[in-house]
Amino acid sequence: MKLLLILLLPLSLFAKTTNNNNFGSARAMAFVNSLSEIQKKKAVFPFDEMNRYDWHYLPSTMAERSGIAVKDLNSAQKLILDSLLQSYLSEEGFQRTKEIMGLEYFLKETEPTNLNRIPENYFVSVYGIPGKDRTWAWKFSGHHISLNYTVVNNQMAFAPFFFGAHPAVVKEGSKKGMRIIHDEEDLGFLLVNSFTQEQKQTAIFQLKAFSDIVTTNAVQVSPLKHVGIFARDMTHAQKTVLNKLIVAYLLSMPKPIAKIRMEKIIKEDLNLMSFGWAGGTGPRDPHYYRVQGKTFLIEFDNTQNNANHIHSVWRDFNGDFGEDLLKEHYQLSHHHE
Repeated sequence: MKLLLILLLPLSLFAKTTNNNNFGSARAMAFVNSLSEIQKKKAVFPFDEMNRYDWHYLPSTMAERSGIAVKDLNSAQKLILDSLLQSYLSEEGFQRTKEIMGLEYFLKETEPTNLNRIPENYFVSVYGIPGKDRTWAWKFSGHHISLNYTVVNNQMAFAPFFFGAHPAVVKEGSKKGMRIIHDEEDLGFLLVNSFTQEQKQTAIFQLKAFSDIVTTNAVQVSPLKHVGIFARDMTHAQKTVLNKLIVAYLLSMPKPIAKIRMEKIIKEDLNLMSFGWAGGTGPRDPHYYRVQGKTFLIEFDNTQNNANHIHSVWRDFNGDFGEDLLKEHYQLSHHHE
């Protein structure tokens, strides 16, 4: 299985890569410098500001965000923000982010009386001084997007990492047929429907899907109680699909970060990685799944709005908000005092 994980990643991930955090920090600082003093008071915080840990995926009118809203930036500042996002996402991840933001225009058009439909109501916050401080962070958050980056001594943590889509499939208008989050759903269906009846009895742990991801917007998560089928009980072909599913999540991340994260997974006991499914196994059925390893959790649900509303998240048990990197940093700092 270790070999499969490597083979299924694009070869470019394993090419020699330069650390892009310095480049990214320059773009983060460029964004900060583009702000007026009034805007900086909204967007820039000390690194130890506790709202760094606040994250959500509901519309910002329903779950308040810190930072400066995209709708309150001028056109030049929006371009600088796009450049910053491109530094911390892959090309696919950046495109997905812009498409999810674009759905807000569609929702405003189709739900004109819904006061939560406000395009560009996405918020940027920066913590510490990018490139200068040894620890700094930034986040981008709004309806169905939560990107949380923490940089410690030029090492980056990227979780919680959340993408959602409503509608999951656009059924009317100029964007009819568009699906923003598709591989993560299609591969989940492919895997669960590849199981034998005996395997399904283990893999499908409940017949009714959860209405949301189980961990919701928890600040920290621990491994969930085991449900589903272990990789050791899958065929070679099924393990291949499971690998592809994990890679589908990593492909939104910058290549160096995806590479480092996959290397951590490869060091795990992959036989104990599990896949659990809840709900129906047809595309119109409400459904939920999770992939759990020793160090990470993936959750996916499509249950709301007649199973046309997706939530997906990657959590790191020890690494959300850079907690593992920060712990090591503070231990070393204390050791050298």
